[in-house]
Amino acid sequence: QVQLVESGGGLVQPGGSLRLSCAASGIDFKLYPMGWYRQAPGNQRELVARINSNGRLNYADSVKGRFTISRDNAKNTVYLQMNSLKAEDTAVYYCNANGDVWGLGDYWGLGTQVTVSS
Repeated sequence: QVQLVESGGGLVQPGGSLRLSCAASGIDFKLYPMGWYRQAPGNQRELVARINSNGRLNYADSVKGRFTISRDNAKNTVYLQMNSLKAEDTAVYYCNANGDVWGLGDYWGLGTQVTVSS
């Protein structure tokens, strides 16, 4: 059974930092491109950051220079370091493992709430 479990969300003041973690099980983690998405109320889910199995990175323009995605294949975990947080970063953040390129599955975590407010 595939599980993606996010942690690290919470309430933070503008300008603060949070580190999200996503622990994966039930998949050959090292093969999967991993991504973080977010969805704010009334908005569509959007890509925040993605790291491929070869380490290639891409970021949404809105988070470039503030967020950093990384992965630890030994721990089957992907991270999202979020710095200089803004109110507009408030959303539910979801972890995604998309193995479509290998003919594998596309999996989602349940999400973790990030709220940026003073």
